[in-house]
Amino acid sequence: MILYGISTCDTCKKALKELERAGKDVTFRDIRAEPLDRSEIDRIVQEFGSRAVNTQSTTYRSFNDFLKASEPEVQIAAQPTVMKRPVIQDEDRWYLGWDSATAETLLGPR
Repeated sequence: MILYGISTCDTCKKALKELERAGKDVTFRDIRAEPLDRSEIDRIVQEFGSRAVNTQSTTYRSFNDFLKASEPEVQIAAQPTVMKRPVIQDEDRWYLGWDSATAETLLGPR
């Protein structure tokens, strides 16, 4: 399992902690320290479309009009931290964000 996020994100920290506590083998990928390559960005956008971009973030709000009108792939490539976090890849399954439904799917009923 790979958790894509940034080390300062509280939601990413919470998801990582809960997954590890449940005994899941999780690799944390800090997308700020180790940027996504084009194929990884394409795969994430293929899974989630425009939902992969956090349009409520300060990063997104700082985009110029050209970037705001660009495709999600361009937005994430320009500034990886605009990606909604965490993105979790569990073999061939993908999850966006960390909420009770995602936690229950990955960890079982709580």
